[in-house]
Amino acid sequence: MDGRPVGKNAWTVTVGEKGQIVIPKAAREMFHIQPGDTLVLLGDVERGLAIPPKASFDRFARQIFGGEDA
Repeated sequence: MDGRPVGKNAWTVTVGEKGQIVIPKAAREMFHIQPGDTLVLLGDVERGLAIPPKASFDRFARQIFGGEDA
């Protein structure tokens, strides 16, 4: 065991000249991110960025706005 809490990870990425980042392979595999998948980029000036999969965000939005249950 390496001291990290189970299920918690951190990666670094570099922003390219066009503002693009590459999601590390380990993260893509862990979260089953495939080419062509849509992700949502959320930003909060105080808390930073979050990139949930669109499907997770869709379920969350339906719960908030009274749509079908997740």
